[in-house]
Amino acid sequence: MSSPLPPPRALVALVEDDAELRSLTAALLGEEGFEVIELADGRALDACLRSRTPQVLLLDVMLPGEDGLSICRRLAPDSPFRILMLTARGTDIDRILGLELGADDYLPKPFNPRELVARIRALLRRTSAPVDPRREAVRFLNWSLDLSARALTDTTTGQEIALSSGEFDLLAQFVAAPGRVLSRDHLLDVTRGRTAGPFDRAIDVQVSKLRRKLHDDADSAHIIKTVRNGGYVFVPTVERGVR
Repeated sequence: MSSPLPPPRALVALVEDDAELRSLTAALLGEEGFEVIELADGRALDACLRSRTPQVLLLDVMLPGEDGLSICRRLAPDSPFRILMLTARGTDIDRILGLELGADDYLPKPFNPRELVARIRALLRRTSAPVDPRREAVRFLNWSLDLSARALTDTTTGQEIALSSGEFDLLAQFVAAPGRVLSRDHLLDVTRGRTAGPFDRAIDVQVSKLRRKLHDDADSAHIIKTVRNGGYVFVPTVERGVR
């Protein structure tokens, strides 16, 4: 009787122009059980994506040619993978910009190797989270959200709205608990795992982006309301099992 095949290793694409750092990081991730594709720039990444699809993209910001932020802006709206930005520029402005462009997470250099591994695994857990078949599609106001296809559609126009992975995860949490106040800590925990700092503002950035796509003005929000010192609440009635 043949032994069962081992489960496939998660595929990580690492885009880093520093050859020594790229090699060291790839070796670390290989020891942790990941399959790693080493890439030096955006052109190499584009060539790779024509034949293989990673589950997580580790993307350095400072790259020759097209920089990481530009690559993130180009790939994030339709990417089936998670994007984790890596950069020596760890200021809040740089970090928020990366998240605004669709990155799922952001880790400044130099980073703790264990933290990098933890963040990748947190992203993979979110990617592989099963969808309850009884709740595959929901509708609220003039919006339809297909949870299995990860697709948001404006039912008045039939237009599908592109969501980043982080935006989808956030909206999925809101439609699962309409009318309930969801704290920032809770939203950070379910959308980023336990990798966020105590003063992490990533959720505020993601909420702002999601509001814009839902045409929900922050000053007179009728979909996602801010609860002072509480978090956020999803206001509309949610119909389940409809497309």
